[in-house]
Amino acid sequence: MSITDLHLLQFTDLHLFGDERGSLRGVATLPALRAALAHARANAPWPADAILATGDLVQDDPGGYASFRRVFGDLDTPVYCLPGNHDDAEAMARQLREQPFIVGGAVDLGAWRIVLLDTSVPGKASGHLGPGALAALESALGTADGRHVLVCMHHHPVPMGSAWLDRLSLDNAAQFFRVTDGHDNVRAILWGHVHQPYEGERRGVRLLGTPSTCAQFQPHARDFSIDDRPPGYRRLTLRADGGVDTQVIWVEECAHSSQRSVSSAA
Repeated sequence: MSITDLHLLQFTDLHLFGDERGSLRGVATLPALRAALAHARANAPWPADAILATGDLVQDDPGGYASFRRVFGDLDTPVYCLPGNHDDAEAMARQLREQPFIVGGAVDLGAWRIVLLDTSVPGKASGHLGPGALAALESALGTADGRHVLVCMHHHPVPMGSAWLDRLSLDNAAQFFRVTDGHDNVRAILWGHVHQPYEGERRGVRLLGTPSTCAQFQPHARDFSIDDRPPGYRRLTLRADGGVDTQVIWVEECAHSSQRSVSSAA
């Protein structure tokens, strides 16, 4: 088992379209993604050990997976993917079945196991983990062989403080946490979906939500509302000792060397 630190990048809620000119809430999604990736390649440790794509890769349009493949396919970097509520999970698995893409499951990297949970439910904006998914999570945590674990998902398992958004969360979070609470190797839980940054902690486990590579939601809003923050992504360093260092990067602000630290070393 490697004792070196791991450098990961998280891109989430890309909302790509089959038409490369597609936009969502005033943001052209493909150029925004390309800008975020270009910034990460120029400023983050590169090449990353892996890229995390945590759902809503497309905006209800499986044609968008072709753009996703073009953006990430030639980077010579593993891309770990999971579906969100705007994805077609079956189409996603078919179109991303070749390297460097891995969809779902668990992957071991050095001193860490990365678990990729599918919380999507066809036809619903909220998330759920069925008995099979919970059993697979239990197995992934129980067979990690001394590795630290990062659990990745799309839907948020804790309230974000926005009434409309919290109706679209993981609807059986209590069952999810019963599984993670039973294992002392879980170091962090990471998600997308919320289009805003979040940092918290629960029983010593880091809780991390990440903004979209396109438009953001207004935090703590009772009703649906768009924020004026720019596209973003997250850097993570997974330490061999189980610590997690992470930052959310706002792409437009980076031109002015302004980076907002959303969390610090564990």
